[in-house]
Amino acid sequence: MDSTFFNIVLDYINIVFLMFTVILFTLFTLMGILSTRNSIHYRKKNSFGNLSKVMASPLSPSITIIAPAYNEGMTIVENIRSLMSLRYVNYEVMVVNDGSKDDTLQKMIDAYDLVKIEQKIDPNWKNKPIRGIYKSPHRAFSKLTVIDKENGGKSDALNTGMALSTNRYVGCIDVDCLLLPDALLHVVKSFYQRSEKRVIAVGGVIRVANSCVIEGGQLEEIRLPTNWLARFQLLEYTRSFILGRMAWGSIDSLLIISGAFGFFAREIAMAVGGYDTGTVGEDMEIVFKMRRYMHDRKEPYTIEYIPDPLCWTEVPEDLKILVNQRDRWARGNLETLFKHKDMFFNSKYGRLGLLSYPYWFFYEWLAPLMEFFGFFSIILFIYLGILNWDFFVAITAMVYLFSVMFSFYAILWDVYSYNEYKKTKDILTLMLCAIIEPVLFHPIVVWSAVRGNYKKLFKIKSGWGSQVRKGFAKAS
Repeated sequence: MDSTFFNIVLDYINIVFLMFTVILFTLFTLMGILSTRNSIHYRKKNSFGNLSKVMASPLSPSITIIAPAYNEGMTIVENIRSLMSLRYVNYEVMVVNDGSKDDTLQKMIDAYDLVKIEQKIDPNWKNKPIRGIYKSPHRAFSKLTVIDKENGGKSDALNTGMALSTNRYVGCIDVDCLLLPDALLHVVKSFYQRSEKRVIAVGGVIRVANSCVIEGGQLEEIRLPTNWLARFQLLEYTRSFILGRMAWGSIDSLLIISGAFGFFAREIAMAVGGYDTGTVGEDMEIVFKMRRYMHDRKEPYTIEYIPDPLCWTEVPEDLKILVNQRDRWARGNLETLFKHKDMFFNSKYGRLGLLSYPYWFFYEWLAPLMEFFGFFSIILFIYLGILNWDFFVAITAMVYLFSVMFSFYAILWDVYSYNEYKKTKDILTLMLCAIIEPVLFHPIVVWSAVRGNYKKLFKIKSGWGSQVRKGFAKAS
């Protein structure tokens, strides 16, 4: 009786895992096809056209780049220099010093000769108090505004920038990110190339800047990271951005824009209340809110996605910092999904409710938990002597090979499309990463997701954590 019962349970578990695996294989294959088609379409669409007129015209759409800064004293001057050198006329850089405890503010004051100015602030201000607003009297730094405020977190800092901005569009980026000089040209073009639908947001690819050569706030040479954790993340980012988000963008179902590089129609972002200060997944949550806002009003809209390598950032090279980051991502994911749970399989929201939300629920949230508990289930089955070894080996080999081949495709498509890493050695190194990632790096990601979910479900207080910046490599 007991043996029969265990066999029945095991059969059902095998069926569930097999169905889950087949569905994921199908989804990832479709994502690969969609992203490839969309990438080809994007390249053809953008293979012509002169952006210089947009760049030079004072009538070009106005943009405010909002960059929250907390304890960024080591790199803040170089980072601002990069933001001030973009090839666009009508934009401003608003750095929000979010109560830094180091010399971040003083370094900005010294480097750009900032002076405190008087500016009226709404008496009903709901964000953390503003301690001062700074501008430079020098024309060369006229685009720069620095807001000094009490610490309230990234979301509060971004909301402060949105509220004080008077421009049509706002770009919310990480201050340590490096934008290529023509980044804003591509952003503006994305906002205006649609006529039948209003573009409410524009996102883009995030590239890994670790070990790259940066001089004067400019990307001088692209190098493969020397740190293996950074290499694994580079591979992960390539899959996620080049294939994953490109695919969702192709069917107008993108549910997240990276907090490191996201641009929004300020009117819509303010209408939904800006960023949620009660979540650590603010970049995903604001996209949910903006999409719901437009859906509820039955207004035609879309979110554009830029695959060009316009934004480069430093990723964690320390294991503890990496785990804390992924822990935070998992908590933010769960918070957002729970807050907008009424969208789950809700036909009212079209593809968002029927495709995007279920994908995020089953793959981004549920899959890591299933992997974690599946591992212990296998150990239990081995102990009980009821594990179907043939099935286990077959499905494990199938999952592993599919994962490696999907990564290979992402690497090769990226090389074909953008050719950022030109050395054969670098490409082979990335392929080696793809081979060993499922065994060495992926378990770390799974464990981090489980830890984040555990903290959230059992209400264990945990904040953002911190990343120790090493600064970008200098030319030798």
